Amino acid sequence: MKHFLALVLGFTLSLGAVAAAEMNVQWITRLEDAQKIAQADKKDLLVNFTGSDWCVWCIRLKKEVFVQPAFAAATKDFVLVELDYPRKNLQTDAEKKINAQLAKKYGIEGYPTILLMNAKGEVYAQTGYMSGGPEKYLQHLLELKKNNTEAGILKYQAEKNAR
Repeated sequence: MKHFLALVLGFTLSLGAVAAAEMNVQWITRLEDAQKIAQADKKDLLVNFTGSDWCVWCIRLKKEVFVQPAFAAATKDFVLVELDYPRKNLQTDAEKKINAQLAKKYGIEGYPTILLMNAKGEVYAQTGYMSGGPEKYLQHLLELKKNNTEAGILKYQAEKNAR
């Protein structure tokens, strides 16, 4: 019985840590607001185009990476933005309209699409789901962050236009 209680307590504490980490990571739902924060804090933007309630890979990315405590380290370099395209979850007509315009502007063709941008909204890298957990994903993001140069932005634009 003593071991069972210790196991239950440990499981409860680990769930609490995950919930606490998820609460500490703030996702902004308006790109315009996030850009202002990024400019003030001298950070880049990580913009997650997601189908939160229907996209299997979006759900996996959130579960395996975004809600893990280790992912909170991303907020050191990025302002996190979630632009959602749900099928069941409710959104206002204004949210739907703005998000649809942003998907069109950035040429989003599938979900999840993660765009890395400078504070001006200039895209320098694109990624999506990646297995391996939050540590591997953070390394991947920091590698992509090296493209936040004028040359990197131009290269991304040229590759996007070639598709």
